[in-house]
Amino acid sequence: MSARRFLPALLLLFVGSGCAALIYEIVWFQLLQLVIGSSAVSLGVLLGTFMGGMCLGSLLLARTISVSRHPLRVYAFLEIGIGIIGLLLLWGMPLIGGAYFAWAGSGVTGILMRGLAASICLLPPTLMMGATLPAISRWVESTPEGVSWLGFFYGGNIGGGVLGCLLAGFYLLRVHDAATATYTAVALNATVAVLALLLAKSTDYTPVVETRGKVEASGGAWAVYVAIGLSGMTALGAEVIWTRLLSLLFGGTVYTFSLILAVFLFGLGIGSSVGSSLAGRMARPRLALGWCQMLLCAAIAWSAYMLTQSLPYWPINPSISSSPWFNLQLDLVRCIWVVLPGAMLWGASFPLALASVATGGKDPARLVGRVYAANTLGAIVGSVAASMFLVVWLGSQRAQQILVVISAISALVMLESAGADAEAKKGRLQLAGTLLLAAAMGGAVLLARTIQPVPGIFVAYGRYTATRLGDADIIYMGEGWNASVAVSRLSNGVLNYHNAGKVQASSEPQDMRLQRMLGHLTTLIPKNPTSVLVIGCGAGVTAGAVSVDPNVKSLTIAEIEPLVPRVVSTYFSEHNFDVVRNPKTHVVLDDARHFLLTTDQKFDAITSDPLDPWVKGAAMLYTREFFETVKQHLNPGGAVTLFVQLYESNTEAVKSEIGTFLEAFPNGVVWGNTNNGAGYDLVLLGQVEPTRIDVAAVQRHLDEPDMALVAHSLSQIGMNSAIDLFSNYAGTKSDLGPWLKDAIINRDRNLRLQYLAGMGFNLYESEAIYADMLRYSQYPDDLFVGSDEMKQMLRAAILRQQGRY
Repeated sequence: MSARRFLPALLLLFVGSGCAALIYEIVWFQLLQLVIGSSAVSLGVLLGTFMGGMCLGSLLLARTISVSRHPLRVYAFLEIGIGIIGLLLLWGMPLIGGAYFAWAGSGVTGILMRGLAASICLLPPTLMMGATLPAISRWVESTPEGVSWLGFFYGGNIGGGVLGCLLAGFYLLRVHDAATATYTAVALNATVAVLALLLAKSTDYTPVVETRGKVEASGGAWAVYVAIGLSGMTALGAEVIWTRLLSLLFGGTVYTFSLILAVFLFGLGIGSSVGSSLAGRMARPRLALGWCQMLLCAAIAWSAYMLTQSLPYWPINPSISSSPWFNLQLDLVRCIWVVLPGAMLWGASFPLALASVATGGKDPARLVGRVYAANTLGAIVGSVAASMFLVVWLGSQRAQQILVVISAISALVMLESAGADAEAKKGRLQLAGTLLLAAAMGGAVLLARTIQPVPGIFVAYGRYTATRLGDADIIYMGEGWNASVAVSRLSNGVLNYHNAGKVQASSEPQDMRLQRMLGHLTTLIPKNPTSVLVIGCGAGVTAGAVSVDPNVKSLTIAEIEPLVPRVVSTYFSEHNFDVVRNPKTHVVLDDARHFLLTTDQKFDAITSDPLDPWVKGAAMLYTREFFETVKQHLNPGGAVTLFVQLYESNTEAVKSEIGTFLEAFPNGVVWGNTNNGAGYDLVLLGQVEPTRIDVAAVQRHLDEPDMALVAHSLSQIGMNSAIDLFSNYAGTKSDLGPWLKDAIINRDRNLRLQYLAGMGFNLYESEAIYADMLRYSQYPDDLFVGSDEMKQMLRAAILRQQGRY
């Protein structure tokens, strides 16, 4: 039976395998970040390994699998292999993590170990993923018309990727967990494999008979490989930069990242389909490929203008929406407006490149594999260079200008090759072509010059830029490895530290109260807090409060973004006691989770003030398993404190944070921080042993001469005594149990908190959440010890603080 009639059915199979591949990618990255960390280095290793495996797979198939084997059977067995490895990775990740933690270190050794762990996990399945398109290419003729079908397969695969991205990000991982998502992907692999085997039985296959010797593509193929490689470089480089900027504009939630990736893939799919339909009918596909690359110069400049000079200033206030789904619809439209033009052109480039190298009588797998490998290799270079070097060293403006120039070079290479193939190269046609090419190159340079720097106000306020114009002076803005940060000063002198497009810390009274309380509770509860770990530097106020305790001899700050301790904290030196330059302070530049999992250090106290839980990846510092890791690094009698925000959140997320912490620390205590009498944020305190607080003993300790700086620090936030400090009591597990009965525990396998918090990050319901929680709060008879008089005074202070007295 003719194979041609089954090509549409095969297109549907590629949709299924593409859907499974994107589910795997999202799940594997989430699981591996729990092991090797979520720093820029770790993400670069993961992305490079994933795409490197696909590159190698596309090249190796033609060299290792005989052309005599039926392509559909090869394709089916590749899908089966991917599914089997997907299951093995899910079940074997704890073993891989244990082996990695036993050997991992810092510096070059640490990077090599991360690369080894990523390679062991990702190379086997990605080799198979990269081989699927070259494998199936043997089922079509290696002519421009036949290869155009491969462009449709490529587009179908990408279309499936869009479905997989949305399915994983908005349903499977939000409602279920990594295991359910993996089983779904495995089921898709199995379905595709079975259908492919059935098709193989129903169709005949005649292998391509090649001439002996080296297999060659059509003449001048090197230019196509260079052009499509540069195209892949600009595509992934732009995606990295646009994702950073769009996450500021929309908020860096898991939904935002899924949305951006889905739109980018959607554009690639549309472009690939259009390019495929044109490639089969074009006499000169190289000319079309060249002009695609030239048009990309304009597309990149368009996106840069929209992201820095237009979209941030649209009159939009996300907080007025009655549903997060309305904001997601708006974000979808804005994302399409920015991303789609360039993505469509990059998508069209791939089938045009295939048609440009196609020649009859050759093994299609070799031709397709080379184009695919060149494109993927360029993508690896572009993504790693943009994320780890260009943005950090030069900034987004210069990085995007470089991408425009690279696209122009790609166009020049391709158009020159197309001109060399033309029959008429002399006379007026040659002169006209040269002038047109020169004009196009000049236009590309001019377009690059129009790209402007990222506005500081945009980095500072992100999605609220339009509502905060003129409110603050941006005195510092920097684009780092892991985040873009800023420092602003208000007209009243208040300083703000911005990260993830929002204020993370400030010298506002309510923020100073929280940061100082977090730091001082950390050192006042343990009996001898000589060694303390601070997770997250921020403005350094919490670390500064820890540092002034004379009992603290060693202070370690774990911070993922180098700009924060090196630059940002220095602006707050008046408020943080210049903690970073304190001789007792040691700064570790690493993901805090990765640091704890790979160190054998133990601490007398640990305090955690991470980014908002709605920021993608931050939920890893709020899981049940992470709190168990924290326990293992506490000395006997040690204490851990955790910041929990009530603003820009919802009840479900707050319950999840508190419920997860109290499950790990059943003796934990919740403390409230109010603003004008209303709930604002919380401090959670936990110890392995039952917590007992002798208020009178703490007061005597604060009255000691060498504790004068600690007492002064507390008095600056309105806490003039131990009773003032402990009057912020809000509850324990025993009295808050009924309120927390429906709390969803945040675990490594689901990271449910980031999905819950991502639905409420535009809400300001802190007053209502805190008031609802306090309805269950009762005075803890077994928490505070001391005289009856002291207890009565404290009870009255707690009731007064809660507005009940």
